[in-house]
Amino acid sequence: MFRHILVPTDGSRASLHAAQAAVDLAKATGARITGFFAAPPATPIVFGDFLPTGYMTPDEHKEMIVRMTAKHLGAIERLAAAAGVPFDAAHVTSDFPADAILETAASRKCDLIVIAPHSKSGLAEFFLGSQTQKVIARSPIAVLVIR
Repeated sequence: MFRHILVPTDGSRASLHAAQAAVDLAKATGARITGFFAAPPATPIVFGDFLPTGYMTPDEHKEMIVRMTAKHLGAIERLAAAAGVPFDAAHVTSDFPADAILETAASRKCDLIVIAPHSKSGLAEFFLGSQTQKVIARSPIAVLVIR
């Protein structure tokens, strides 16, 4: 069965739900979990829903990435710890989350990716949901989408 499960997260409720399913599967099969977060690169202009919302210095952006990474991966780590499942974390800064997920799965020799579809609406659904679709379409290993 599966021995090493990659669990990408964006911090959403759907991602946390997928992480819990991955932890449950890992516990049942004796697999280990690698939580993964791909943060967007630092830019002076901060975007929300693809619209400029403010300005942030590179140092401020870097600190925000550190905080978000710790928060998102910490949530998966706590789930794994509660279930007694071995956990490791990985994160990158990338404009291309699907590519980063696939590269991490390959470099860490994962045999399953457990991912959530994004439940946002409108333009955000088109772009964010497409990351899950890209992973499904291009992954050489199994992908389990948890709704």
